[in-house]
Amino acid sequence: MSRFLALGATIGVAAALPASAQDHAMHGMKMMPGMTMPAAPKAAVRPPAAPAVKKAGGKRASKAAVKRRAQGKAEPRAVAKPRAAPMSMPSAPDAHQAMDHGSMPGMAMPGMTMPGMTMPDRAPDAAMVDMAMTGTALPAGDAAAPAVPMDHYADRFYSPAAMADARAAMMREQGGQRFASVMVNLAEAQFRRGDDGYRWDGEAWFGGDIDRLVVKSEGSGGFRGGIDRAEVQALASRAVGPYFNLQAGIRQDVGTAPRRTYATIGVEGLAPYMFEVGGAAFLSDRGEVTARIEGYYDQRLTQRLILQPRVELNLSAQDVPALRQGAGLVDAELGLRLRYEITRQIAPYVGISHDAKAGRSARYARADGADPAITSLVAGMRIWF
Repeated sequence: MSRFLALGATIGVAAALPASAQDHAMHGMKMMPGMTMPAAPKAAVRPPAAPAVKKAGGKRASKAAVKRRAQGKAEPRAVAKPRAAPMSMPSAPDAHQAMDHGSMPGMAMPGMTMPGMTMPDRAPDAAMVDMAMTGTALPAGDAAAPAVPMDHYADRFYSPAAMADARAAMMREQGGQRFASVMVNLAEAQFRRGDDGYRWDGEAWFGGDIDRLVVKSEGSGGFRGGIDRAEVQALASRAVGPYFNLQAGIRQDVGTAPRRTYATIGVEGLAPYMFEVGGAAFLSDRGEVTARIEGYYDQRLTQRLILQPRVELNLSAQDVPALRQGAGLVDAELGLRLRYEITRQIAPYVGISHDAKAGRSARYARADGADPAITSLVAGMRIWF
């Protein structure tokens, strides 16, 4: 009899397991707002199971339990644990609840709310936008301009007199020194039909980057007839820009030609495309006004081989019969010289030079029995140090 009772109790416990497992499975599931889960189906009412002997630790159940089962009395039930709130799933949104893609601020989606998240439901205020404006985005105002900073910031912390002395010493050591240079651009022999001759053209200067004392000299002559013309200029030179110097001084003519002393003013420098140019006007002690324009260009063929075209024009404001000069263009010299730099300071050259008088100056030359146009082969040396 006891065997039948135990078999019946076992069948009753097995039948109750599915409902209990489902109930405990729901305890681990978290509910989301707006989610509703259908209620669990009620378990079918079963008649109380026949009492069965329950073993615990290998021993039979107590006599009281066996007696209750024999009399058909139910076992006392434990207090049921409270179940979790049913979960509810959001229903499909209606047509009027569809997401409006045109309203980006807030990006609210109906039925979608996550704990701890708050979405804005309107555009930021204009005051907040104004607070974020900085720099050039600010509206124009009428505040006073800031003070102009000092040229020498160190003067705020050190004695201005001491800093002025330091700057003067720096300028002397880093660009304010005194230099000297001698450049003999032309020192050549000229071979021409009739009487061979020579020519020179050079200058020397002493000073700094801004102010200099310049001495120039040029002239020509024949090997058999001596110096035809020669001049020496002493000029004060001042830089008027990064590439040009303004020069003023005195010029003295020497040689066999009538001698004159001239007040001189001119300019020389480096023109665009690396042309060396110069121009000067002369006023003689006799009131005669003349001018000169010259220029040359060093075309580097290799690192040591340079081709130099050169032009020089002399002009006169009036006829000067004593100097055999006519008004206008007096003469022109066109030359082309090719030099080879043994070093940067020493460069021999060869070339060709064409000298021609123009206008009334040419008529003066013919009247004196001279050729107004002469072409010469030249060979010489360019030196600077």
